[in-house]
Amino acid sequence: MKDKNQARVRRSKRTRHVIKNVHAVRLTVHRSNGHIYAQVIDATGSKVLACASTVEPEVRASLKNGGNVAAAVLIGKRIAEKAKQAGVEAVAFDRSGYRYHGRVKALADAARENGLKF
Repeated sequence: MKDKNQARVRRSKRTRHVIKNVHAVRLTVHRSNGHIYAQVIDATGSKVLACASTVEPEVRASLKNGGNVAAAVLIGKRIAEKAKQAGVEAVAFDRSGYRYHGRVKALADAARENGLKF
């Protein structure tokens, strides 16, 4: 029997293959129990255009816990603002094999509300 992380990595590879064939800029999400991270990566996959996470000092000062939905909403807002500053309007959402609910969904919804098109 495979463990949960191997199944997640398998799902993420499939998603990344599709996004690579479309040549789209992607918004990728990684989450751990204590933090959530988001990056906007160019179409070639070789350059990070924008990043936001709950590890950043200014975010840590405003949050009590980095592993909850409120933190994900803040990171979604920050990544949308940083992506627009970098000149990115539309992205493909790469949820890295995580289920689209909870923190991952909150981050995506906040990014959409702040002007990022998926």
